[in-house]
Amino acid sequence: MDTQCKLKITDLDLFYGDFQALQNVSMDINANEVMAFIGPSGCGKSTFIKTINRMNDLIPDVTIKGKVLYDGVDIYKDFDVIELRKQIGMVFQKPNPFPMTVYDNIAYGPRIHGVRDKKKLDDIVEQSLKGAALWDEVADRLHKPALGLSGGQQQRLCIARVLAVEPDVVLMDEPTSALDPISTAKIEDLIDELKKEYTIVIVTHNMQQAGRISDQTAFFLTGEVVETGPTEKIFYNPEDKRTEDYISGRFG
Repeated sequence: MDTQCKLKITDLDLFYGDFQALQNVSMDINANEVMAFIGPSGCGKSTFIKTINRMNDLIPDVTIKGKVLYDGVDIYKDFDVIELRKQIGMVFQKPNPFPMTVYDNIAYGPRIHGVRDKKKLDDIVEQSLKGAALWDEVADRLHKPALGLSGGQQQRLCIARVLAVEPDVVLMDEPTSALDPISTAKIEDLIDELKKEYTIVIVTHNMQQAGRISDQTAFFLTGEVVETGPTEKIFYNPEDKRTEDYISGRFG
């Protein structure tokens, strides 16, 4: 199968004021693959994932240099940020459902983008919840508060909310770190299904998780990408001694 490059990042530097949080980051992220970012806390993984859909624009005093190309288009020069975030959705570490019903959580994005037809919204809600492997659990409580769901259900609801606006890429910043093992396994299974239709980028502290679900892995250390490549190679035959030390638990 011919892999298509979905995101091409070249020579990316990011500064918060005078502090350089990312330096010279370059990588390709392929369509319909799962790319995992691993590395110790504070090494730039979450900062980097947020540059891919311009979430860092919301932080004052950020300077970004270099290029992020999405399907060949420079997201910092030639992209409307609202449209970009529709195409490149984000799931955060802690589930963050809106304080409204399950149905309205999912319908929120499509409504913002102009969908008003009730039948169409009903279809989007059902398909999105099915896509997030949640429909069977919430079909009879669509009009009850989303905050009444369990943590694992809330996180899958947040994934369904992203799917509802028909993105192309789904970014996940430690989506299972607040969840129990059973909910984590459900989300890992879900990621495996989702990559058939989406490109997925995941930040994870859990190396076993990266090993289980990702096709490619990038190892971050103090704001740099030390090494990137097929997950199996990074885990079992890394080129850089620092990668080997981290994977084998000598630090981090």
